[in-house]
Amino acid sequence: MIIMLRHVMQLVLYALFAICIAYFSASPVFQYAPEDLAVIKLSLSHPTERVAPCVILTPEQVAALAPNMRRTESCERERLPLHIELDVDGELVLSMLALPSGLWGDGPASVYEKLALPAGRYEVNVRMRDSARDDGWDYTYTDDVELVAGHYRTISFKAETGGFRIR
Repeated sequence: MIIMLRHVMQLVLYALFAICIAYFSASPVFQYAPEDLAVIKLSLSHPTERVAPCVILTPEQVAALAPNMRRTESCERERLPLHIELDVDGELVLSMLALPSGLWGDGPASVYEKLALPAGRYEVNVRMRDSARDDGWDYTYTDDVELVAGHYRTISFKAETGGFRIR
């Protein structure tokens, strides 16, 4: 009798647990973007150029290194900051300097920004500098984008695939 009661109680508790999971999988409703606005996200992580260029080591310098430390070039670890600007319909909406990550400033610089706009068609212009140049941009991208209320558009960057992309 006690075993039967234990099995019934387990069944009741499993059923309650399943009902809770089913309820919380659909409620409360999570809203990704405001209903009346569209959102543009700028999301990228990019390693910039090094502060100092790499130096090619001579054969004598390579031979002077310990066998497990031999390499043909010596590079500073620290990287430059990433400068990025975003225009929407010719108006500058974002201008920032992203510092490299890492303990020694040798990792990629990361950017994650959101911009909420009314639905409609916009001209988006993104510019990025990842080098030591003082003026001008290393990467630029311009596109006409249709923004739908309640939806996201993401601006991402990959140098190996040609630069910026809006999806």
